[in-house]
Amino acid sequence: MDELINSAVQPITALVSSIIFFKVHLFGADLPLVVLWLVIGALFFTVYFAFVPIRGFRHAIRLVRGDYSHPDHKGEVSHFQALATAVSGTVGIGNIGGVAVAISMGGPGATFWMILAGLLGMSTKFVECALGTIYRRENPDGSISGGPMYYLEHGLSERGLAKLGKGMAKFYALGIVIGCMGIGNMFQSNQAYVQFVNVTGGIDNSWFSDKGWLFGIIIASVVAAVIIGGIKSIARVTGKIVPFMAIFYCTCALVIIAMNYEALPFAFNAIMQGAFSPEGVSGGALGVMIIGFQRAVFSNEAGIGSAAIAHSAVRTSEPMTEGYVALLEPFIDTVVICTITALVIVTTFYYDPNFTEGLDGIAMTSAAFERNISWSPYTIAVAGILFAFSTMIAWAYYGLKGWTYLVGESRAADLGFKAVFCLFIVLGASIQLGAVLDFSDAMVFVICVPNILGLYLLTPVLRKKMDGYTQRLDSGQITNYRENA
Repeated sequence: MDELINSAVQPITALVSSIIFFKVHLFGADLPLVVLWLVIGALFFTVYFAFVPIRGFRHAIRLVRGDYSHPDHKGEVSHFQALATAVSGTVGIGNIGGVAVAISMGGPGATFWMILAGLLGMSTKFVECALGTIYRRENPDGSISGGPMYYLEHGLSERGLAKLGKGMAKFYALGIVIGCMGIGNMFQSNQAYVQFVNVTGGIDNSWFSDKGWLFGIIIASVVAAVIIGGIKSIARVTGKIVPFMAIFYCTCALVIIAMNYEALPFAFNAIMQGAFSPEGVSGGALGVMIIGFQRAVFSNEAGIGSAAIAHSAVRTSEPMTEGYVALLEPFIDTVVICTITALVIVTTFYYDPNFTEGLDGIAMTSAAFERNISWSPYTIAVAGILFAFSTMIAWAYYGLKGWTYLVGESRAADLGFKAVFCLFIVLGASIQLGAVLDFSDAMVFVICVPNILGLYLLTPVLRKKMDGYTQRLDSGQITNYRENA
């Protein structure tokens, strides 16, 4: 049956994917236009907002620790919980396996461009999450709905582009509903299942090797228990699990890097030389740059707009605050976690240049850990399953808000979507994803087109808001509750 389904939908998904991820060949390298669209946007926002990731980083930290937070402010979650939920949606299997793919394709030099793209992506997150909070809507029951759907519709309507904004908002909502079932659901449950089987005996010996459906039911039950309570329940869980899983994985990785300390000069040299070497793989320096940028974009999702849905639920009287908080997200996801993963892999090359032969993705990262500590693949499996779980609960919220934007806020729409989402978790662990996942990935990244276009059109609005916020902050009109406590 799976083969019949795949053969039927493969031509359609292949066509959609080839259009959305269309590549042009420049200077010996293939450049996906969707990645170029996102990187140019990030560069523009960085310059237009006067390098806000650098200027606003310290203020973002103060906001996350609660300096300007008050329980009477409208919203559902704290700044820290909003950040944790958004980070949980981006920190996933890609942080472990995707980095290895980038290095295998582009060499160690891809790491440099991955970091740079992550830094630029901080500006995009600032813009989309600030706008998401500015144009959010408070529902009759006190819950919050926000994100690209709302700033595209209402923001562009204010600029005299009501029909365009409404159409772009509906297209975005449909895209994130379809996309959440794949990249934020089926792929995550599938990879979590693979990791679980690998550490419980392998495909030939694990009791679970032919029971993906049972593993899926278990994961779906846990996810359902979390998402049934809405964003407050999700935020409570992510507020605990995200710091734990990030610290757990980073600590394990830093232990490996410390054990490979003599290889660090080699690693830094390989990264810098590989980033600019015209003799590099995949089309020379340009090819390495593209691979690094692509991995960063796929990892932190800056420009996709999904994180704005979570950030818009924050408790605040100053919408601009969440823009500053959001810029920390690509820093954590790409600059910190992806870079640490890359250093584990690149330092391993110093001892065994051929250790990656026959390996790809998460298996390569696992092998780099195992070279130092024999039982470390178990830690990779635990981290991978935690990453997958946290991604699923965040994307359940993203998809739900896209769905309720299309059909309206109601108890039936809420519960119906969550039931379907959990069903797809079971399917993801039970079947070969193939073409279905390709189509879902394509739908997630095509929504960056209307989102980035909307951000361009709304930057003058946001610039005025930011200038006003900065003036009130500098003059002391905005209360620092911790200092006044």
